[in-house]
Amino acid sequence: MKETTQSSTTEAKNTNCSSVPESVMTAGRCELTDVKLHISGKLPDDLQGHVFIVGPVGDVNSGGLPYPNGDSVLNGDGMIYRLDFDCQGEVGLKSRIVKPPCYFADKATRLGSMYAKYRFRNHGLLRFSLSLGARNDLNTAFLPIRFRDDSEERLLVTYDAGRPYEIDTQTLEVVTPVGANLEWRAETQLKFPFQPIFSTAHPAFDAHTNRMFTVNYGRSAGNFLETLPFIYGLDKLPHEIDELLDIVGEFIETQDLIKDFIKLFSQFSQNIWQLYIRIIERITSIDIEDFVYLVCWDGVGNLERWKLILPDGSPVRIEQTMHQIGVTQDYVVLMDTAFKTGLEQIINNPFPENKGVERCLRNILTRPVSPDSTIYIVRRADLKVGQCPASAQQEVEVLVHRVVIPLEAAHFLVDYENPHGQITLHASHICAWDVAEWLRDYNSSAYKPHNPVPSRLNGMEQDEMDISRMGRYVIDGESGQIIKSQVISDLNLTWGVGLYAYLDRLSSGMPLGQIKDIYWTSFGLWRELLTKFICDLYKDYKYRAVPVSEVLHLAEQGIPASLFRLHTSDESLYIADSFQFPEGYMVSSPQFVPYLDGNDGSTDGYIVCAVVFDDSNEIWVFDANNLKAGAVCKLSHPLLKFGYTLHTAWLPSIGLRTANYYISVRQDYKDLVKQQPQEIQQMFENEVYPHFA
Repeated sequence: MKETTQSSTTEAKNTNCSSVPESVMTAGRCELTDVKLHISGKLPDDLQGHVFIVGPVGDVNSGGLPYPNGDSVLNGDGMIYRLDFDCQGEVGLKSRIVKPPCYFADKATRLGSMYAKYRFRNHGLLRFSLSLGARNDLNTAFLPIRFRDDSEERLLVTYDAGRPYEIDTQTLEVVTPVGANLEWRAETQLKFPFQPIFSTAHPAFDAHTNRMFTVNYGRSAGNFLETLPFIYGLDKLPHEIDELLDIVGEFIETQDLIKDFIKLFSQFSQNIWQLYIRIIERITSIDIEDFVYLVCWDGVGNLERWKLILPDGSPVRIEQTMHQIGVTQDYVVLMDTAFKTGLEQIINNPFPENKGVERCLRNILTRPVSPDSTIYIVRRADLKVGQCPASAQQEVEVLVHRVVIPLEAAHFLVDYENPHGQITLHASHICAWDVAEWLRDYNSSAYKPHNPVPSRLNGMEQDEMDISRMGRYVIDGESGQIIKSQVISDLNLTWGVGLYAYLDRLSSGMPLGQIKDIYWTSFGLWRELLTKFICDLYKDYKYRAVPVSEVLHLAEQGIPASLFRLHTSDESLYIADSFQFPEGYMVSSPQFVPYLDGNDGSTDGYIVCAVVFDDSNEIWVFDANNLKAGAVCKLSHPLLKFGYTLHTAWLPSIGLRTANYYISVRQDYKDLVKQQPQEIQQMFENEVYPHFA
């Protein structure tokens, strides 16, 4: 492996610290139809097709975002926004909340309803009911798919904690999940109607072979719920206990010696946890195991899957999440990503309405994300005949190569071509950035005298604690050896580099052989979002590039959000073009839209993105060939309040769905529902099934 190189600008620009815009915290649940957006600037004549954006908008009780109690803004029902560029000189907008069956169960059990005792609650980034199971919020990403017999492109909407669903691109209504319940393995053996299923928010589609790949995984922590029956009988802890634990949590926060001891203990806690799991297995005879399946779908029939194992025969174990996967000509690439979610969030905070409990447990149990990226490489040639779980066939095991890359990542891309078995992987390393941590009302500023953070920001993401790095790696797919690595950063641009856009398919519908240009957005650095908690958690970050004192100094000045183009090749990796937003602006959800009648060039198109500032929400359009010139036009509407949106998709055309694949809701849930109390069965009959007749 060649020595990793890093370059960066020598000095960050001196800016004045700005307040986090209130609009990033504010999202409405109003569904819009046939809205014409106001256009500022010149709308390009060759801007075409339809852009889809998705983001969380709170739950059935909250009325939108922010949550009154300060829950994370990343938790909530997905809202799909479709921007229509198919009429010359105007832009249409349509939006719909994503409504799978669990949405209607959530609505039926909300506070004040006759089924309120079964209601869902927010546990970290998950929404969960101890009677009904897990919500599939479908608020994260999309995947365009077009199989051989499809007349139009189809579109999936996804979430890390649930099955992907296909939507009708014209009505934006959900149509069907991918795979029936019996084709997916839940993380717990408890027979909830809504099974906790963990997958990836970024499945992959291979247009050459007409196959979609995803994953289905689980961790032993999920089955730990079966050993905590006392939780089911409690609504919340007594107020006196909550107050006591709040005091304990505050005491821990102010005592460095205690925090250091907890940190030392946490280094051994994983081994202790595994030992405890083994003991529980012996006592209860419950099979508590980790599992990872690679899942394949042809768009028509049943799912096919393979259980992934390491060379020593042990199952692949995911420590965090598998937020993204990638597909090349000969390999499927999986990553244990730097994003924490799962049923252990319920164990860590079993009483979400008791903030004192949360504060105490958070200080004891929260660990940093892993500073390394663990990658698993699967040879597609080994994926012969897999197991069809719908037919109860025997499991089929496939061997994987395990590769560890220094620096963590949540998003990565791979070139489709892999000449000589060499995989090219492009990663955004979100160094010391814990996107599963958000501001609580008891958080204090990282700056002395450590005053409380502004209450208006409760629920918002926290700052990163080191500069992000952009990486490009060439990996031998057969041996797992890293052949070449390139890593760069920029003190002005690469702070919290999270979301991306690129020319993901040619006009023919086929994937690019090699990725040449990737457009990334950065979070920036905000004084208001830097807390003492996150500073303490990451002060000893393994791969630190910018000293903690300098991070504090830069955040106090403020570093604006940015949009930049990363040019990537074997010869060099560099930022070729960029735009820094004004102070107090945030950007998210970039999407590449190719020019009408373009030539499939990697920069021949527009970047459409969501921008928030003050109390405003706008859609900005950049020429992908000239970011530094700024937006060519800006789109807005008084009713458009989207808050903190996530990923996107682009389709050249839309239409009513014509594909025949369909999973009946009643058939899908009947075996799980009939195991429930009569009252829950009645709720499904009255409140869930009628929406899917």
